Amino acid sequence: MRLSNRVLAEFIGTFWLVLGGCGSAVLSAAFPKVGIGLLGVALAFGLTVLTMAYAVGHISGCHLNPAVSVGLFVGRRFPGSDLIPYIVAQVAGGIAGAGVLYLIASGQAGFSLAGGLASNGFGDHSPGGYSLSSALITEIVLTFMFLMIILGSTDGRAPQGFAPIAIGLGLTLIHLIGIPVTNLSVNPARSTGPAVFVGGWAIAQLWVFWVAPIIGAALAGLVYPAVAGKAERE
Repeated sequence: MRLSNRVLAEFIGTFWLVLGGCGSAVLSAAFPKVGIGLLGVALAFGLTVLTMAYAVGHISGCHLNPAVSVGLFVGRRFPGSDLIPYIVAQVAGGIAGAGVLYLIASGQAGFSLAGGLASNGFGDHSPGGYSLSSALITEIVLTFMFLMIILGSTDGRAPQGFAPIAIGLGLTLIHLIGIPVTNLSVNPARSTGPAVFVGGWAIAQLWVFWVAPIIGAALAGLVYPAVAGKAERE
């Protein structure tokens, strides 16, 4: 598959992840009487990855996340020559998704970016008031586990055809854990999209949601091969 096809698939997939995941948080989480709450938002993020894994996984691998691309590269599952194009496409898709979300959300009377547009944050901008250290630990550990799920479920020795389900449910689970701490990122492109429109504090804290997920993903890229070992020859 040509690189141009693959990066376009990554753009579209990341666009859908941000629009679907962050959109559920901004538009539906607390909607009067029928709000979907934390469980619904967590499920929405998982569903975006699950649906795109089946839609574009055969085209680009459905990374939708710079940290995933880095983790796969460290784990020798992804060529370094494609890393920068993938990351650029993912970030652009995240910004585009947040842009469409902003256009929709700003059509409501009284809308304000002070609500954060589902941006990630710590301290005063953490949903539960969690500290920087809590944010770093959360993002590193949960990204590590997310990559372990990805690397394991896409291993050639794993049951075939079930990886999108495992990955989608894995993303749902880690959102159930991490939303109260940081709104959960584990994805620098997802964090960058809303931050571009919110500006101010969201941009100032954005470094955490690049550094921590990439550390967690890179660690998983090193650990998984050590755990899994080499496949036995038949």
